[in-house]
Amino acid sequence: MNTSLIILNILIMAFFIFIIYKMQKKHVSFSKRVFLALGLGIVFGAVLQFIYGSDSEVLKQSVNWFNIVGNGYVRLLKMIVMPLIMVSITTAIINLEDGKSLGKFGGYVIGFLVLTAGIAAVVGVFTAVSFGLSAEGLQAGQAELARGEVLQSGLENLNKVPLTQRLTELIPDNPFLDMTGARSSSTIAVVIFSTFVGISVLGLKRKKPDIAEKFRVGFNVLHDVVMRMVTIILRLTPFGVLALMTKVTALSDYQSIVRLGKFVLASYVAIIIMFIIHLIFLMIFGLNPKHYLKKSLPVLTFAFTSRTSAGTIPLNIEAQTKKLGVSEAIANLSASFGASIGQNGCAAIYPAMLAVMIAPTQGINPLNPSFLIPLIVIIVISSFGVAGVGGGATFAALIVLSAMDLPVALVGLLISIEPLIDMGRTALNVSGSMLSGILSSRVLKQLDLDLYNKEVIEEDV
Repeated sequence: MNTSLIILNILIMAFFIFIIYKMQKKHVSFSKRVFLALGLGIVFGAVLQFIYGSDSEVLKQSVNWFNIVGNGYVRLLKMIVMPLIMVSITTAIINLEDGKSLGKFGGYVIGFLVLTAGIAAVVGVFTAVSFGLSAEGLQAGQAELARGEVLQSGLENLNKVPLTQRLTELIPDNPFLDMTGARSSSTIAVVIFSTFVGISVLGLKRKKPDIAEKFRVGFNVLHDVVMRMVTIILRLTPFGVLALMTKVTALSDYQSIVRLGKFVLASYVAIIIMFIIHLIFLMIFGLNPKHYLKKSLPVLTFAFTSRTSAGTIPLNIEAQTKKLGVSEAIANLSASFGASIGQNGCAAIYPAMLAVMIAPTQGINPLNPSFLIPLIVIIVISSFGVAGVGGGATFAALIVLSAMDLPVALVGLLISIEPLIDMGRTALNVSGSMLSGILSSRVLKQLDLDLYNKEVIEEDV
């Protein structure tokens, strides 16, 4: 292994970081810095793979050093997610005049998330049918067979836990454990706990107003401190995007992408169709989709490169409240719930496409209503509690395929192209989350239309 080459690669990455840093010092807009980082990452990663090859030890070691920036940034975002959810939701509730509107907020947010998940499932089904996707004839290599065995083992463990118990486990029994993100449903659990704290303070307003006011003031101070931390971390976004995108393009298995290109293409067609449907929803509710596109792109770009819905929560909330005019309470609910409920890409499109591909191998017509209707219903139900990190789609697919009594081996066959598809799915997940917040605010007359329609957005980070 040539250590000098690794050092050279690190120095080039450091040079790109320095360029972005100087742009920040010159107050170049946040969006321009993010997209420059995205472009540099794509080109640099592709060049590195062309020079060294994806299996090169020099490339792998170089990427390990790049991960200090990329994975380090993602870890910082995850670090702030739970405290942000806790203080934001609690503060939003205790600053309400009363708690009567809280139920409406949550109801509309979840309603829009579930509605779009159902539509995404239908899009996934008909896209797979239109492309003629089938599991027949797909060949598995050693890695895919091993992955299939692991998934089958995981499915057996999953089937031991009934759906009713999985739904019950969304309710926290140890909120301090969930604050560590120990469970896949920890995000929802912290939302529920924070909601109880907020409602309890509202109840104290009537009986012990002095104590309630002291708590409100103290928690507002804590909220401001956490939001300052979020701002500091968000300034690092371009650097994180640069490192993450370099890693993706440098280590991608392009031969597998070509071999399974039809599935990759169909997946992105479905994702794009669903994203267009998001824009149509905005138009139906009297909102200009152009403004949404401009203001959400940096957030969606990070979701695309990082492949984590949960890690995107801070950027999601910041964009909704400061750029799109969504009320703070609804923005926090939609970003938090959207990381685990109704994920349009991971929990809807992906399992729907896999089910359609596998069904013919079992002698089932995927367009038969007796198959199609239960599939969509199961997808909508199972979309509750999907982990908002990389791998959540696999978990969702296992639930859906097992519920439909279909084999799960296909999930293992797609392991080599999973990261590429997961990038688009995660961006769609986050778009669905933001959409639920915007539409809920619009329906409940909580949306600041002047801010939403504002053409020029001042630099926030």
